[in-house]
Amino acid sequence: MARKKLHRPIAAMAKKIRDYRALKNRPRDSQRFALDYETMRRPLTQKRLPVRAWEDARNENRLFALLCRLPRFGVGRTVTRKSWLWEHDEPCYWVITKVKADYTAENMDHGRAWGYLTFRGKTEEEVREIDKVMYHDWRMVPKHEEEAFKKFTPVPEETIRYLPYPPLLRAMILAQWQKEGKPITEEPMIDLAKIMASPLRGAKKKAAGTPV
Repeated sequence: MARKKLHRPIAAMAKKIRDYRALKNRPRDSQRFALDYETMRRPLTQKRLPVRAWEDARNENRLFALLCRLPRFGVGRTVTRKSWLWEHDEPCYWVITKVKADYTAENMDHGRAWGYLTFRGKTEEEVREIDKVMYHDWRMVPKHEEEAFKKFTPVPEETIRYLPYPPLLRAMILAQWQKEGKPITEEPMIDLAKIMASPLRGAKKKAAGTPV
């Protein structure tokens, strides 16, 4: 028989105190992501940035380096990233709804921000925290350009209905047709619509549920 675990209130309280002290003494983002622009090293960890990031670190901005200059830390403004502008033709941006600045940081250029993400023309319905705020590739969209920047006409997605069979299976089907005397006038193809509507597919989904 397993021994009943005893409740030790003093040990539990000591653990809470240790956790609180570790949380209180952990380095802030302004310390973790501080950068010496001459040596390109983080003073806290002495880690050096990759060489390919040096140009962006010197010429581009972190998100809060932009927001700390604006009224209300840029709530309601639109921001994007240099990497998105280079990689995607569709508009990619954040609309900022909430900002929590780190008031202990010099110039208050660190913190957390939340907003609505639009990625490749598709806007998410829920607000979520903006990630990678410490990257040196954020750009502010000027107010007079926001409407034109967000304007986007979605291109209808092409739906694939048929796919070719694998070579071995294709050869088996053609051999079967030849054996049955059927004229081979077209290439055998997989009909995806029939597979998606198959009752066996629904039965497999039910069988894959969590067992009780």
